[in-house]
Amino acid sequence: MSPIGLPPPRREEVEERFLSLLDGRQSRDEVDRWAAQWVVDGDGVDDEHVWWALNLLYGVDLRHHPTGPHLHDDRQIQDWLGAFRQRCSGTS
Repeated sequence: MSPIGLPPPRREEVEERFLSLLDGRQSRDEVDRWAAQWVVDGDGVDDEHVWWALNLLYGVDLRHHPTGPHLHDDRQIQDWLGAFRQRCSGTS
């Protein structure tokens, strides 16, 4: 459970966060804060693939400097989504 009592996200929820980030339904800040619930606490996520993705999404809002570009561009986020899907394929 997260510090606010939520169960850890399922793979489908993680994929949806990647997609909502890429299509603009959620901001980088929103996705970062969502992932932070589990990463900061470091407890409750048993799925290694979900944990891997949460650690990428936590920090997705970071920039090179306050007015500069993000450290990770949309192409890199698309690559992360592809890697997440690949990691999850064939496992439950």
